[in-house]
Amino acid sequence: MKTLFSCILLCLMLSTAYSQEIILSLWEGTPPLQNDMGLEEKAVEEGIIRIENVQTPQIEVFLPSKQSRTGQAVVIFPGGGYHILAYDWEGRDFAKWLNTQGIVGIVVKYRLPDSKSLTDAKEVPLLDAQRAIRLARHHAEEWKIDPEKIGVLGFSAGGHLASTVSTQYAHEVDRPKDAIDALSARPDFSILAYPVISFRDASAHSGSRRNLIGENASQELIDRFSGELNVTEETPPTFLVHAQDDKGVPIENSFLYYKALHAKGVPASLHIYPSGGHGFGFGFGKGPVSGWREVLLDWMVDLK
Repeated sequence: MKTLFSCILLCLMLSTAYSQEIILSLWEGTPPLQNDMGLEEKAVEEGIIRIENVQTPQIEVFLPSKQSRTGQAVVIFPGGGYHILAYDWEGRDFAKWLNTQGIVGIVVKYRLPDSKSLTDAKEVPLLDAQRAIRLARHHAEEWKIDPEKIGVLGFSAGGHLASTVSTQYAHEVDRPKDAIDALSARPDFSILAYPVISFRDASAHSGSRRNLIGENASQELIDRFSGELNVTEETPPTFLVHAQDDKGVPIENSFLYYKALHAKGVPASLHIYPSGGHGFGFGFGKGPVSGWREVLLDWMVDLK
């Protein structure tokens, strides 16, 4: 009964809490590292909305009511193994929930590396992630965001992307630049939910690794995209949540990242729940993991 009441209450909040929605393309014209081949993306709704073959990357911005704004913003990367985006389940729904807490939610429809239109597929998700964060800073005054309170939230492979932009926010590729590129792409905090972190054999999520860097990637590429190897003292404070019975992405991924953060003196909070499986999202009906969002909110309030 308590879970049912929580679900009903959340649905009511999500349907009424946000005051404005904005959709912006990440790039003007054809995005960098992409050829215009006339390909079309595909969106299928089967319980959740799954988006494939993204050709026009964009952000969908959900603004809270003026009375409740905290100045914080969260840039959200849905998961899907770098093959699809679970766009509402791990994107829009969370953006709307964040609005109920006075937080701007920004959902990123990032390009997926298995698209035939990309010229250097492994670089594209990170490039789109950097751009999304820079756009949030570019529009900070307009959207009533504190430019020093912009974080990222990623689920599963989206967690891999969130950890990658948290450790490689300054990575550059050869492409045309504009004024927005002068802004920092460093997140001020990271939230990683059942994240893919390591591409090394013991902990790797093989589908995410294969889709991003290929079947026979070099050790150099494997190490570059293993987040635990790229943490520095400048990596942002991080919140990690994972279920012990996750059969899709082993909990060792979160352990490895937390250990690396701790070794560098980066504030980090690790939360392991005994059950919940993979892709638990809000956690409704999954036992104790259903309370992870309240723990997250407490952590966000305490951020310096």
